[in-house]
Amino acid sequence: MRLYIFDFDGTLGDSRGLIVKTMMDTFDKMGIQRPSTEACIATIGLPLDQCFAVSAHLDAKQSEACAEVYRKIFKINNVPGAVKPFPGVIETLKRLHTEGNTLAIASSRRHESLDGLVADFGITDLFSAIVGADDVVNAKPDPEPVNLILSRLHFEPQQAIVIGDAPYDILMGRNAGTKTCAVTWGNGTREELLAAKPDAIIDHPRSCCS
Repeated sequence: MRLYIFDFDGTLGDSRGLIVKTMMDTFDKMGIQRPSTEACIATIGLPLDQCFAVSAHLDAKQSEACAEVYRKIFKINNVPGAVKPFPGVIETLKRLHTEGNTLAIASSRRHESLDGLVADFGITDLFSAIVGADDVVNAKPDPEPVNLILSRLHFEPQQAIVIGDAPYDILMGRNAGTKTCAVTWGNGTREELLAAKPDAIIDHPRSCCS
């Protein structure tokens, strides 16, 4: 048995379009000049207020205000089908689960959106733990999300692997002492992911079963 800890956005769910659109709608609503699409994409995986702080160079007060507006707009933009699983993800998760592995999610999303997206994919029952931003004090790349999952499920770091599409995911796993696997189908570039020094890098979900 092994514990597989997955990121959600950019790893399981293809949410880039929805996230970027909602960020841009938020900047418009707040009267803030839009940063580039690339700048927004580069922040996916960070806590929401930090996404605004980093992408548009905002202070803490502005960033938190943007995060609150974003959450309201997200509920409008998140129509059924707006976020789809990446090809091969569902099949891979089911296979890992059937083989007796334990699955978990460590996401920078709050449960108010994360739980619904996971349920929309029909995969909630595959996961033994789902940790969101509102479960921890210290977000990625701090190891707290992984450490919380390890504690809840009674695994040691050497029994676990963190799988994600952003350098923050890889650094989180490394900081927790787990193995790490970077995926190239999400938001991080191969160069960014390699710089984070993952133990492995894969180009298709089925490689998780290899």
